[in-house]
Amino acid sequence: MPTYDYDLFVIGGGSGGVRAARLSAGLGKRVAVAEEYRYGGTCVIRGCVPKKLYVYASQFPEHFADAAGYGWTVPEASFDWPTLVANKDKEIARLSGLYESGVANAGGETFHSRASLVDAHTIRIENEDRTVTAEHILIATGGRPNPHVALPGHEHCIFSNEAFDLAELPKSIVIAGGGYIAVEFANIFHGLGVETTLIYRGMEILQRFDMDLRHRLHEEMAAKGIRILCHTIFERIDKRADGRLAATLNSGETIVADQVMLAIGRIPNTENLGLEAAGVKTGVRDEIIVDSLSRTNLDNVWAIGDVTDRVQLTPVAIHEAMCFVETAFKDNPTEPDHDCIATAVFSQPEIGTVGLSEDEAAKRFENLEIYSASFRPMRHTLSGRQEKMLTKLVVDAETRRVLGAHILGPDAGEMAQLLGIALKARLTKDDFDRTMAVHPTASEELVTMYRPSYLVRNGSRVD
Repeated sequence: MPTYDYDLFVIGGGSGGVRAARLSAGLGKRVAVAEEYRYGGTCVIRGCVPKKLYVYASQFPEHFADAAGYGWTVPEASFDWPTLVANKDKEIARLSGLYESGVANAGGETFHSRASLVDAHTIRIENEDRTVTAEHILIATGGRPNPHVALPGHEHCIFSNEAFDLAELPKSIVIAGGGYIAVEFANIFHGLGVETTLIYRGMEILQRFDMDLRHRLHEEMAAKGIRILCHTIFERIDKRADGRLAATLNSGETIVADQVMLAIGRIPNTENLGLEAAGVKTGVRDEIIVDSLSRTNLDNVWAIGDVTDRVQLTPVAIHEAMCFVETAFKDNPTEPDHDCIATAVFSQPEIGTVGLSEDEAAKRFENLEIYSASFRPMRHTLSGRQEKMLTKLVVDAETRRVLGAHILGPDAGEMAQLLGIALKARLTKDDFDRTMAVHPTASEELVTMYRPSYLVRNGSRVD
């Protein structure tokens, strides 16, 4: 039997890689992790966590305005961008330290270095210019924003990474993209007082989400003052003499702004990892190809998370890591379950969703019942805010199983987490109806919609 320096070597210190390392080390395995930047990965350092902190920051102007209806007199407020950035940095540093110490406390070893494959069992630690060996290698290097190099002037643009650490808050910004990153940042910047334009090449923002939520969110964002241009793309970005950027659109319009942000998708981090030298196969988007157990074409080399370009969500990477540990070290082959994943868009108003959209369900099921309610949430009644909430259930009329649950409104993401349990358990509309409401809450609508709003038969709506 060959002997190796480690039982497991993980390349990438993000959420998935750290979880796999920590659990494996906890089993008594000899484990090492190499991370070239900071432990915590995209989610902790330049993704979900700082984004949510900035979302909170951007919501305060509405909170201040709403307070008057509840009897509060709020003095004129001012915002200091450097303070937000500095406080964010402190929290990120704290979390990054916890990620690294979690591996060490479990008995694993951590390297601050880029690592690459030499062969199927050998890894080069670049900063130390030496190699080590491992029985199993797990690649969890994540992804990065698509730089859109075909766009003339793309070098003048920023991406989600840079948006968190701008030297100063811009007075105006144009954001390209219609996914959750573009939509969330459009709301963040607008909430912080930035003149914001969102352009998207598609017919409506947030492709793959339920169409009712997409339309309603578009309307609410536009009502707040965010300019949204669909069926629109950049043709070029030019830097003017005054330092501002001129974005020329395919419509012929030119928008001048302080910053232009590209949020048009993410690509896997597979460059210079030695994959070709080791014989690891990649796909057309340079993603690492894996089987249902997250194993590459080499028996001892595995990959999880965004680098595989399956489902680009942090909890998915963590779930895949846990399945990897079961498979590789517990003799319990476990396939990641990518079905019925709850997710949230931290827009304003917020989206929480799980399961099939109405359009997706109509392609798979002949008869659907759609339950939908639109109402002004109680928190807006005294404030005078006209923003409405939307709740929607998509139900298979034959089995009564709830196929999809979709919410637009305050705390929608929190509701989606709990709805995820119900839909994962394949509960029926009858189960929802038997559940007592919690009053007064917005979520009670989910268990008090007793009659369908309309039916869908063979893909067509029937009122």
